[in-house]
Amino acid sequence: MEADELLIRVAGGDQRAFEDLYGLVSGPVFGLVRRIVRDPAQSEEVSQEVLLELWRSAARFDPRRGSALSWILTLAHRRAVDRVRSARAAGEREQREALRAGEPAFDHVAEEVEAGLEREWVRRCLDRLTALQRQSVTLAYYDGYTYREVAERLQLPLGTVKTRMRDGLTRLRACLGGAA
Repeated sequence: MEADELLIRVAGGDQRAFEDLYGLVSGPVFGLVRRIVRDPAQSEEVSQEVLLELWRSAARFDPRRGSALSWILTLAHRRAVDRVRSARAAGEREQREALRAGEPAFDHVAEEVEAGLEREWVRRCLDRLTALQRQSVTLAYYDGYTYREVAERLQLPLGTVKTRMRDGLTRLRACLGGAA
C-alpha cells in the first residue's frame, strides 16, 4: 500500500495503517531530521515528534496538493529547523545573560579550586619519587629542558637520565591514576 492511501486511512483513525505508514516513512523522516539537527538523540526525539504529529494531524493531508511522503517530509523539515533555531536562540540567550551579569560562561571559582587541587595532587605524587627522579622530571617538565640538557645540568650520562625519567614518570602515572 502507498503512503497516500495509508495516510488517508490514518486520518480515519486506523491504527494498523499508522503502523504500516510508520514503517514506511520513519527512515526517511529520521534521515532528513538527522541531516538538519545533527545530534543523534535530538534527531530521534524530533522524528518521534513528527510521527506523533502525523497521527494527530493526518486529516489535514490533501492528496490534491502533493504526495503523502512530501507532506510528511515537509512536516519533518519544519520541525527540525524549529529545533535548531530554538537551540541556537537558547544558547544566545544564555550568552547574553552571562555577559549582562558580568559573569563568564563557566565558574572561575570552581575552576581555580579544581586547578589548585590538581596542583596539590601532583606535588604529593612528586614527593613520592626519589630525589633523583624528582629532579630529572622537574627539570624536563617544569623547566622545559631536553633529556640531553638535563643530563648536562646534572652531569650524568644521557642513558641514566632517560632511565630516571622513565621510572619517575611511571611512578607519577601510577600515583596520579588514583586521582581520577
